[in-house]
Amino acid sequence: MSDTTLRTPTQPIEIRFRGGGFVPQSRRWVGMVVFIFIVLFIQWGTQSGLISPLTLPQPADIMTTFVELWQSNLLFAHLAPSLSRLVVGALFGASVGIAVGIMIGLFSYVREGLVPLVAAIFPIPKIALLPLFVIWFGIGEGSKYALIAFGTFTPTVVATYGAVDNVDRSLIRMGQSFGLSWFSIVRKIVLPGAMPGILSGLRISLAIAIILLVAAEMLGAEYGIGAYILEAGSLYDLERLFAGVVILSLLGLLTSGIIGFTERRLLGWRV
Repeated sequence: MSDTTLRTPTQPIEIRFRGGGFVPQSRRWVGMVVFIFIVLFIQWGTQSGLISPLTLPQPADIMTTFVELWQSNLLFAHLAPSLSRLVVGALFGASVGIAVGIMIGLFSYVREGLVPLVAAIFPIPKIALLPLFVIWFGIGEGSKYALIAFGTFTPTVVATYGAVDNVDRSLIRMGQSFGLSWFSIVRKIVLPGAMPGILSGLRISLAIAIILLVAAEMLGAEYGIGAYILEAGSLYDLERLFAGVVILSLLGLLTSGIIGFTERRLLGWRV
């Protein structure tokens, strides 16, 4: 019997996606389960005496504090100015930071002139500059906007020009071989290739912006989440203190969700 009679028709082989096994899967319910478990454990610990009430308040009491804040309209009185300061300061700092970072990544003269300056001011704790901003811009909103913008600016610059540097040079050479202009290469290759790194840097920058927001509001602000936490801490009111901390955590989740939504809209080509 010849070999040809033993052969069977070739079956189609399914080739998995080249990133199979490394593609992030949506498991949002896991985070919710972990959160609920932590809350229930703290509630049980505080009720049973395992956790001292002087250390952690009961989550049920924190929820009661939220209800009181909502009913008294104090929640919006403190949240509205904080959101305004965060949006204005972070938007200005991130926008300028992205623009400067792209210029550093594209132009050698700008790189040589600004990289040493950015490297010098990046390690400076921005909170330590708050008194200086108060002297320059006053105790009002100007110093708060300036501090948040400056704190957002430097990490955004570093992340942006690092992302531009990490764009695959073979793609740029391919664009040059096809006769694309410099502007077309920047628009179609460099910016899309750098976008994942830029958005990752924005996650860190916005987290820093929230930290600086609280610090700025603890100095000379009547309303704001930072002022609310400072007042609760001075009165040793743990329920109000942790309510403010939870609000900051929700604010962090909100900013992370906005970045995640932007990633899904702008980086769909990675799938």
